[in-house]
Amino acid sequence: MKQSSVELGVGVFVLLGIICVGYLTLRLGEIEVLGDKYYQLNARFKSVSGLKVGAQVEIAGVQVGQVESIALDPKDQVAMVRLKVKAVIVLGDDVIASVKTAGLLGDKYILLSPGGSGKLLKPGDMIIETEPALDIEALISKYAFGKVNE
Repeated sequence: MKQSSVELGVGVFVLLGIICVGYLTLRLGEIEVLGDKYYQLNARFKSVSGLKVGAQVEIAGVQVGQVESIALDPKDQVAMVRLKVKAVIVLGDDVIASVKTAGLLGDKYILLSPGGSGKLLKPGDMIIETEPALDIEALISKYAFGKVNE
């Protein structure tokens, strides 16, 4: 009788440990199990050089989402970027999406600059105003070869 109660106690302890590890894995991996707390927005950029799927989406230096996918629009030859933004973030239709670099040679991310419009973006809407990534190599080559004024 005593051995079965010890075995039951160990079994419950192991089960609780497995549940705790599973919970921490989901929380640290930012996996949403019970419904998404995000919505998607689309943006068209002339260039997203260096931007990767999973890159951060920020407003005022605070992460509010991720880049979900990057594809080429074969018709217009522009980059189509799908953003996943937290549902609590409300953006007007005049928001500006810019590709920025974290540091001099750091990772690329999307910076959202909210506007003052009263008309809100709905899930799946397109961000009209975008700014492509700054091409440092092109700037350096223009400076090196004396074509800065062009």
